[in-house]
Amino acid sequence: MAFIYTKRLRGWRLCLFNGCLGISHALVIFNAGAYIAMLPRVAGGLGIPLSFATWTQTDYMIGMALAFPVGVWLSHRIGEYRPFIAAFVLFALASLLCACSTSYYGYLAGRILLGFSGGITLPMGQAMVLKEFPDKRKSIGIGIWSLFTLTPFTLGPPIGGWIADVLGWRWLFWLNIPIALALSGIIGALLYQRGFKRIRRRFDLTGFILLSIALFSFQTLLNQGNDWGWTRSATINGLAVVIIVSGITWVIWELSIRQPFLDIRLFKHRNFAIGALTLFVGFLCFQGLLSMLIVQLQVSMGYSSLLAGLVFLPMAIFAKPISGIFHEITPRFDARLLASLNLVSFAAVYFWLGRFDDTDSYEQLVWPMLLEGVCLGSFFVPLTALMLHGLSPERQWRAVELASLMRIAGGAFGITLQGIVLYQRTPFHLTRIAETHHPLNTAYDRAIAPLLQAGLSESQAWIKVFQLDARASAISAINDAFWLAACVFCGLAVLVWFANPTRQRRPVTDEQLIRREAQETLAEDL
Repeated sequence: MAFIYTKRLRGWRLCLFNGCLGISHALVIFNAGAYIAMLPRVAGGLGIPLSFATWTQTDYMIGMALAFPVGVWLSHRIGEYRPFIAAFVLFALASLLCACSTSYYGYLAGRILLGFSGGITLPMGQAMVLKEFPDKRKSIGIGIWSLFTLTPFTLGPPIGGWIADVLGWRWLFWLNIPIALALSGIIGALLYQRGFKRIRRRFDLTGFILLSIALFSFQTLLNQGNDWGWTRSATINGLAVVIIVSGITWVIWELSIRQPFLDIRLFKHRNFAIGALTLFVGFLCFQGLLSMLIVQLQVSMGYSSLLAGLVFLPMAIFAKPISGIFHEITPRFDARLLASLNLVSFAAVYFWLGRFDDTDSYEQLVWPMLLEGVCLGSFFVPLTALMLHGLSPERQWRAVELASLMRIAGGAFGITLQGIVLYQRTPFHLTRIAETHHPLNTAYDRAIAPLLQAGLSESQAWIKVFQLDARASAISAINDAFWLAACVFCGLAVLVWFANPTRQRRPVTDEQLIRREAQETLAEDL
């Protein structure tokens, strides 16, 4: 039986503790956000196609998604700080494997292990913060913790781009190792012999294994479908069968036991179903477009990793302040109204970005990204309030578990799905351009004449024209992806109105306010 230590940290120990937990949280999220800008460098460094490099990012996120409920169960079973420390030691070992691995599949295994070990720490960190603050100051702890949610994600791409350009992409993992070990050592020293209250709850190993098989199989199918020819590949067809069988079996199993890995019965509640679906689809579009644009700015338009990451720096200006404002105003309004306005704003941003046509114009990207930072900051809070409305406190935490897994997995799916859109639309636009660029068309003469006058031979001029056409077709395909996402967000803005109103009619206690703020902050984690 565990002995419970009630004495909390104070003074410089509390400050050090909060700083370490914030850095640990930022480190896990940073390894997702910063890595996006490195994908072309990773592909070149490992000698693999870009789609295989993307696979290492999406499986990192799937590992993180699956680990989130595991982290909650471990914290109930053996407390927070012991598995938290073990997870960061494992995080350091996984980083070492990624830094040293020359084999692609060994590197992929390291990335999955890195995501899983990092994902375990996400729910534990917030729980540890709340335990160290007295009841009257728990909101301060939540405020400190919330500073480390969106910031690493918005600052990650430019910093990751700088690391890739200046130090080399493997340095992301070399830097992880001392930071992770130092964090585990300091937190272990501060909380040495700290007890916990054990909550006996059976771990649904069968449900975890079935869901892992379904998610990793589905992600592999999405990542490799273009490379392996979709239905023309026996491997893809086999994966489809595995996904269907494991998915159906998982649903039946989860509905048949008392303590499932994820409480999918929550989907019987209209607000949860609509809120969770909107979070899933919205983050799928956002994360996918973010990754696609950062990669294509480098691959198709010649940007460096740093410059491609800097395009997204304006998002950091408003994302966190707007998020703080929405934590305060959401209880005073119907969450459907705030969510709908946010989704319409996202649609406007993507319609705006869908007009991008100048590879050298930062202005065409910076101003929409500034507005997208506002949208990102106001995205999570109203949808979380909508999703949790009408649920008991215990079921609210289970709802956060399920929604967090869905959202993180949706981000992984979105990265691959936007790649599929790009893969399908680029040849279409290139074909349309080629229809006008032939010797019998005057447009051909206008395109090739300046190049011939510059001293290029006809064959060299033709190669240059083809390169420009390939860039133009990639830009058109990117615009198609933004327009498609804008239409999806318009549909989501209508969907949220089918939920029940959420405006509170009774006074809310301090305990309820703290719990809601903690849940909203946890829902913002990547």
